[in-house]
Amino acid sequence: MDLELFLLLAPCVLLSLALHELAHAWVAWKLGDPTARSEGRITLNPLRHLDPLGTLMFAVTSLVAGLPFGWAKPVPVNPGYFRRPKQGMAVVAAAGPATNFALALGCLALVAHGGLDGRALDVVDLAYRVNVVLGIFNLIPIPPLDGSRIVGAIMDDATYRQWARLDQYGMIVVLGLFFVFRDPFTDLLVSAFDGVTRVMGTIVGA
Repeated sequence: MDLELFLLLAPCVLLSLALHELAHAWVAWKLGDPTARSEGRITLNPLRHLDPLGTLMFAVTSLVAGLPFGWAKPVPVNPGYFRRPKQGMAVVAAAGPATNFALALGCLALVAHGGLDGRALDVVDLAYRVNVVLGIFNLIPIPPLDGSRIVGAIMDDATYRQWARLDQYGMIVVLGLFFVFRDPFTDLLVSAFDGVTRVMGTIVGA
């Protein structure tokens, strides 16, 4: 990816990351948890959601690997406010990837029917890819990713408590698995990406 395309894509990616976290915050608030709202996380301002390391990872993967990837600052959620804590956490967690998939669907519709060309087509196409990857990656069932909260909804309370304690190590594990098992991980991600693209292509008539 050249620098010009990176600079054009950056606002789209930052907005995607912000909307992912905003979705978590908004759903948690609607389910009764005021924590994220009290910390100003129900906002479209990307600066309230950005994580320095995640933003750096976005820049590095964009310019070096050509496939932008990064993450935002996790939204604080207190499941004690939910009537059913585990299930509430699962719904909050699912809101993030669902938002990315919705954004991807909109991007794919623009690619297929928007009459775009040149740099505009490149940016929207990459924005589609980024949002699909973000949605898929966050559904991996390893703490602290969103998929771990969704899986946690079916665990008993004791197991869930132990599971949640892995949050502090989870991202290191995920990144370690990515670098150690890069080829199988990439193959799995590509397969999932292709499957999502087929479904979305059918929806938008691409």
